[in-house]
Amino acid sequence: MVKQISAVIICHNEEENLPRCLASLAGLADEIVVVDSFSDDQTPAICREAGVRFFQREWTGYSDAKNFGNQQAAFPFIFSIDADEVVSETLKASLLAVKENPIARVYSMNRLTNYCGKWIKHGGWYPDRKVRLWERDFVKWEGSVHEIPVMAENVSIQHIFGDLLHYSIPSREVHRQQIEKYSSIWAKDAQGKGRKSYLLNLILKPVSRFISTYLLKRGFLDGKEGFRIALMSAFAVYLRHTKLRKLNHTNGKDV
Repeated sequence: MVKQISAVIICHNEEENLPRCLASLAGLADEIVVVDSFSDDQTPAICREAGVRFFQREWTGYSDAKNFGNQQAAFPFIFSIDADEVVSETLKASLLAVKENPIARVYSMNRLTNYCGKWIKHGGWYPDRKVRLWERDFVKWEGSVHEIPVMAENVSIQHIFGDLLHYSIPSREVHRQQIEKYSSIWAKDAQGKGRKSYLLNLILKPVSRFISTYLLKRGFLDGKEGFRIALMSAFAVYLRHTKLRKLNHTNGKDV
């Protein structure tokens, strides 16, 4: 029995990425649900032209926005995709095969990330296995920093072939902006959970991250981009713990 798929996207100011994402869903998704947090660029116009089911609501966090989008979905399968992601042709073939003959309730796939124009295959970035397709009501999103799909008990995951292409970091400046943004979210979440960060963390944890990313996970095989990623990953860890220490010393005031 053929199963229909609802693709669900959350976004804010994604006029650069969204057209590419929507185009990759053609011939796959039976409907596209977009949850927008009041973009002030061309995102709403792009969605209207594409004929998606478009919702706007105040930003309440990644998990909450994605769960809201899932609740609006009309069809049996939900395919969760970010605006800066694209379904490769190989992955599309696998997803169409699932529609024709579903053998599981939850599916995972690999994600391949493009960093400043280069596809990254090492440093722990690939295969970046993600759960993105499931029968509705069997998965919900949880977490405030890096949201994760939480499955119902006794549900197995079927892995399918093909890559979800991730165009997340077009430039070094964007990478730095992302680190600044997510380190603040991480620090606030950690402080809210009562975590502490000690002075030694500012040295040992970044160094450990660089060694792990560049050497142990062979980031050096990605050339200069691999070195840059390892360096920025170490910086991200340093920034997280610096901001957490500041929050702990200022009783939770913004960083």
